Amino acid sequence: MQSYGLLAVVAAVAVLAPLVIYPLFLVKVLCFMLFAAALNLVVGFAGLLSLGHAAFFGGAAYAFAQAAKVWGWPFEVSILFGVVVGAALGFAFGLVAIRRQGIYFTMITLALAQMVYFLAVQAPFTGGEDGIQNVPRGSLLGLIDLRDTITLYYVVLVIVVVCLLQIRRMVHSPFGHILGAIRENETRVTSLGLNTSRYKLLAFTLSAALSGLAGALKASAFQLATLSDVSWHISGEVVLMVLIGGIGTLSGPLFGAIFVVMIGHFLATSGLPVSLVVGLVFMACVMLFRRGFYGETVEYLRTRLLSGPQATPKADK
Repeated sequence: MQSYGLLAVVAAVAVLAPLVIYPLFLVKVLCFMLFAAALNLVVGFAGLLSLGHAAFFGGAAYAFAQAAKVWGWPFEVSILFGVVVGAALGFAFGLVAIRRQGIYFTMITLALAQMVYFLAVQAPFTGGEDGIQNVPRGSLLGLIDLRDTITLYYVVLVIVVVCLLQIRRMVHSPFGHILGAIRENETRVTSLGLNTSRYKLLAFTLSAALSGLAGALKASAFQLATLSDVSWHISGEVVLMVLIGGIGTLSGPLFGAIFVVMIGHFLATSGLPVSLVVGLVFMACVMLFRRGFYGETVEYLRTRLLSGPQATPKADK
C-alpha cells in the first residue's frame, strides 16, 4: 500500500510540475531519462558498455527534423521515422560489434559513432554546424496542437512513461533473464544451446530504437537538430547518468538523468566548469556509492521505510 502511495506522489509531481517549472526543461529531462534507461538496457542488463549511443540519439533527431521540416510529414510519422533510423543504425552497429567483448566492443561502438558524426558534419542535408533549425512541431493525430509547450510536455510524459513500463516488463521477462545470464556468464548460456549473439543484437537494437525515440522527441521539443546531438560527449554524458544513478537498476538511471541535466542547467550561467563538477560527482559516486546513488541510498531508505528496520537493502532489478 505504501508503494502505491509513493507512486501516487510521483504521478502528482509529474502532472503538476509544468505549472511551476519551465515545460521545455522538463521535456529535456524526460528525453534524457528515456535515453539513460535505453542505454542501461544494454549496459546494466546485458553487460555491453556502448560509447556510440549518441549516433542513435542524434541520428534520429536529424531524421525527425528532415521528415518534419523538409518532407512535411506529420508529427507521429516523423517520430516513427526517427525510431526506425535509430533502430537501423543500432542493428548495423550490432552486426559489426556484437561479437566482440569488453573494451573492444566499446571502442568499436565509439568508432562507428564518430563515423556518423563526420557524416553529419559533411552531409548537405544536416546543415553542418548550423544544424536543422525551425523544425515544426505540428500536431498529434491532427487533433492535439503541440505548439503549446505544456501540451507537448504531457504528450512526451505519456510516451516516456509507456516506454519505461515496457522496459521494466522486458527486464522481468524471460528475455531479460537471459540477458542477465549472458552478463553474468556468457559461456554457460552458450553451453545451454542459446545463441547469445542473437539476444545481444536484439537488445542492442531495441536500446538504439528507444534512444532514437528520445532524440526525436528532443528535436521536436527544441525544434532543432545539431551536431551536439550526435557528438561523443552525449554518449559519455548518458553513461555518466547510468553510473551515477545506479547501473543495472530500473530507477537509478532516471535519477542520474535528472541530476546531470539539472547540474548542467543550473551551472551553465554560474561560471563554473560543468564538466569538472559532473566529473567530481562521478568520482565521488565511484568511490562512495559502488551501486550508484540510487542503489546505495534511495533504494536503501525506501526498503527501510516500507519493510522496517530489519530489512536489508536490495537493488531495484
